Amino acid sequence: MMISLYDNSKSSFGAGGFGPSAPVETGKEYNVEIEDLSKQGDGIARIEGFVIFVPETGVGDKVTILVDKIMQRFAIAHKV
Repeated sequence: MMISLYDNSKSSFGAGGFGPSAPVETGKEYNVEIEDLSKQGDGIARIEGFVIFVPETGVGDKVTILVDKIMQRFAIAHKV
């Protein structure tokens, strides 16, 4: 059985890591509040403690985001 590195399934190899799957899914929308800013200036939101970087946002912004990429410890999304 061949496993694609680009597969974003909920298997142990999905979501860019080997641990438990992320509480978000690529291509899905979520309503979040930006809690902090990264060193690069991107907004930081959290869903169930999982960090999501959202460019072009500021602390206190309440936005709808679309998840673009999920890594082992964080995700990257954009405002809808």
